[in-house]
Amino acid sequence: MSTFTPIRSLLLNRYLLLQTWVVVCMAIVGCSSQQQTPTQEQKQQGQAQQEQSQPAQTQQVENQQAQDQDEEVQMGQEVFNELKAKGEIIESSPLYDQLKPIVDPIAQAAQPRYNHPFKFYLVHETQPNAFATPGGNVYVVDSLMYFVKNKEQLAGTLCHEVSHTIHHDTMELMEKREKIKEREIGAAVLMGPTRAHLLAIALLGKLHSLGYSRDVESRADLTGSDVCAQTGYNPWGLVWLFQEFKDANPNEIPQILSDHPDDQNRIDALERHFRQNPSVFGKFNTDPKSATPFAVPKNAQEVFLR
Repeated sequence: MSTFTPIRSLLLNRYLLLQTWVVVCMAIVGCSSQQQTPTQEQKQQGQAQQEQSQPAQTQQVENQQAQDQDEEVQMGQEVFNELKAKGEIIESSPLYDQLKPIVDPIAQAAQPRYNHPFKFYLVHETQPNAFATPGGNVYVVDSLMYFVKNKEQLAGTLCHEVSHTIHHDTMELMEKREKIKEREIGAAVLMGPTRAHLLAIALLGKLHSLGYSRDVESRADLTGSDVCAQTGYNPWGLVWLFQEFKDANPNEIPQILSDHPDDQNRIDALERHFRQNPSVFGKFNTDPKSATPFAVPKNAQEVFLR
């Protein structure tokens, strides 16, 4: 018995020592867990802070988008005011009776693609033309109403212009062309004009020669054809118009469509787009003889907005 006593005693001591270390380690781990693991209340507070920060970030993005859109509206309003001051906007005319049934479905089809309502105005000029400004305003020159031969040609032209607004082409072009910098804008604002007013002044001087790039024009053609198809207007109208331009006198071509005289490339791009989307465009007649004749009363009386 005596020979086992020291061993037993040694084992007992080691066992007690091990128990002590286990207790100490558990105590240490427990303290560490209390310090590192957040309580349920802390978790809830952290989650609440995260939820509060996410709407704030989202709100910042929305505010920036709203600011950009507001600037487009301001710029469009400035152009409207200038055209009104020059006595070019037609307030009433029998031409509106011919225009409204065409533009209403175009505006309805295009509206989901843009954040501001589309509005169409007649303006008086000698050169057939149409142009869109930021904010949703589309201007149709009265002489264009006499120039086009059918509804499809007019609808195609207007869908093309609406597409420039959808893609914000005018805004981007003016900012790029004028190379307006923030410090220059700030200095100008101190002297009176707003940034939108500066852009509007620059745009007014270039309404008849905006000079969009070929890619931008082609994109507006394709989007315009999509809008036309959605309205039920035959998107081949724009193709028929380009085909006429190829052999026409340059002085007779509407300025808005003559900046890039490579009509065949635009025709090819549209026809390719039609072939690639047969479910959308396959139902439309390719023959220009199927077009709907369009005629307006000659020398229609016009009352100008003052």
